Amino acid sequence: MVTRTTRTPAVTRKPTPSKAVAKPAAVKPVSKPEKKHKKEKKSGDKVKVVRDSFTMPQNDYALIAVLKEKAMTSGGVHLKKSELLRAGLHLLSKLSAVQLKKSVADLEKIKTGRPKKA
Repeated sequence: MVTRTTRTPAVTRKPTPSKAVAKPAAVKPVSKPEKKHKKEKKSGDKVKVVRDSFTMPQNDYALIAVLKEKAMTSGGVHLKKSELLRAGLHLLSKLSAVQLKKSVADLEKIKTGRPKKA
């Protein structure tokens, strides 16, 4: 038969009254450098960007390089692919519904999704 012994709680000492100790001269605590506050967000400050992936025919992809080169040689403007595509979207948005339908109908139809690995 196993008997358990109970532990007695540890005796706590009462703090002894401290004798009057001469305080050292007031020393300024070392101050931490102030943290810079983050800029307050403004409603129109930044636009959220979206990453996406898409498939296009090789000749259309080559057209991106041609248009980038055209912008560089004629106007000295360096364009990124995304800037060129966004500019095209803005131009398409200005077309009428009939013109947009014709532009889309003139495109080569391709399969959507990722190509199968060979």
